[in-house]
Amino acid sequence: MQLGQQSNYIATHFWNAQESYFTYGADEESPVDHDVHFRPGLGANGTETYMPRTVIYDLKGGFGTLKRLNALYDISEDAEASSLWPGKAVVHKQQPIGASAYQESLDSGQAPPELTTSTVRYWSDFNRVFYHPKSVIQLNEYELNSTLMPFEKWHMGEELFANLDREDDLLDRDLRPFVEEADHMQGIQLMTGLDDAWGGFAAKYVERIRDEYGKTPVWVFGAQEPVKGLPREKRLLKLVNKARVLAELSSQASLIVPLALPEETLPSNIHLDPSSPWHVSALFAATIESTTLYTRLRTADRIYSSNFSHMTDLLNVFGRQAIANIEMSPIDPTSPAQNGTNPTNARGDPISGLYDRVDDDEYESGSQKGAAHLEVDLSAPQDLRLDPGARKPKKRHVFSQVRTYRGRETENSVDEEENIDRGRFGMRRRPKVHNYRSGLAFPILDSYPTIFRGSNKSVIKEHMAMRTSLTTDSSVMDKIRRLRITVIRSIGVEDREVIGNELAEIADGYKEGWSSGSDDDDDD
Repeated sequence: MQLGQQSNYIATHFWNAQESYFTYGADEESPVDHDVHFRPGLGANGTETYMPRTVIYDLKGGFGTLKRLNALYDISEDAEASSLWPGKAVVHKQQPIGASAYQESLDSGQAPPELTTSTVRYWSDFNRVFYHPKSVIQLNEYELNSTLMPFEKWHMGEELFANLDREDDLLDRDLRPFVEEADHMQGIQLMTGLDDAWGGFAAKYVERIRDEYGKTPVWVFGAQEPVKGLPREKRLLKLVNKARVLAELSSQASLIVPLALPEETLPSNIHLDPSSPWHVSALFAATIESTTLYTRLRTADRIYSSNFSHMTDLLNVFGRQAIANIEMSPIDPTSPAQNGTNPTNARGDPISGLYDRVDDDEYESGSQKGAAHLEVDLSAPQDLRLDPGARKPKKRHVFSQVRTYRGRETENSVDEEENIDRGRFGMRRRPKVHNYRSGLAFPILDSYPTIFRGSNKSVIKEHMAMRTSLTTDSSVMDKIRRLRITVIRSIGVEDREVIGNELAEIADGYKEGWSSGSDDDDDD
């Protein structure tokens, strides 16, 4: 599911990558099981189709040049012939948005021009796939980038969902048709804005999903726009929206993964424009696609494939830790490991612990390797600085970590002693670390911006080895506490106590198992 402009940028990169994994030769077989994310069907002329299994919501004007009916479902229909009105029909049409040169080249089969931040106006400008007409849902109540009524406050999304759901049961109309045609629903992967009104829309949607599909894993990837340079009131509004979303979703979603571009300088192997949603979403999409790759690999090798339910159980070890941090490290493909030596990233630093083989028994009990920090923390580390007067966060305590590596195979080891943690009463304990690997590198397509660099400063244009991690750790507690202190007075009196208590409960869920009374901050 894709809710809003931020998520649709990310999802477009995601679907373009999925489309690139298709193989067409008789002797070729893709390592990806396309039936997980694609659905078979019939076009208007009876031809077989294979389209993304997704539901896309956006505001009026948000779809750009994307039409609900495409070349596979384009049936011309006379407005007068289909109308029940016996009189003459008057049709009012808004000036259509001109197609991008990239889309025109795809339609004509020509070599596409290079995309730039100035030529990508909408997420549909770099889209490479066809969608089923039922996937495309425009909400006309709000307009994209409106200055008169911007879709930016929590209650707007909440009210919009309530009004639409009252008129047409959204779950029955939009989601259920895709669910019922699936042989087995592994889970629901939902992408949404986390800091605007889409957060309110998503929270109410997930609540309805949970009522209907109580045992189905629901993963929420919540994107946040860069806030550097925004006025203080705008930054505070986004933080309030985020606090409300986390408070609402923590009891409904199986896993919540906040995504934000770090305010710190990025590594030298990543060059992106933080003002371009095409660039920012590309980094998010590469991380999400790499992290979830193992839920759609063919299952011939059980060790290197998984599913949402299993990965949820691995991460949420105490049952109260639904928020996970996400990190990534791009690895320079121009410096492959040879003769058993460790691979390096684009700065020449060794990347350790990539291939820790884990058998089924070890998956249940946790690998005996230490948890790792990666180069780029996309889990909004700046939230740790929200309350300057708070005590400096202690070293993070890792409860569980899912590490993934995609790219060329190598063998190496990691120092097992360096990440031993000491829990309550000084007992030695190791975090549970679960490792997945695949030789399938991340594809760099012509629709993807050239944001990755090699060790020789060259632009990487074909494939990228990548390492990612999903981690439940005590830094979530520190972020939630500081978020609560920052926004609590900006929340209406009628909701203040409820939201404050829910945020405090979320933070408490990340103390269990390691902290003692002396570890508690006085932030509350």
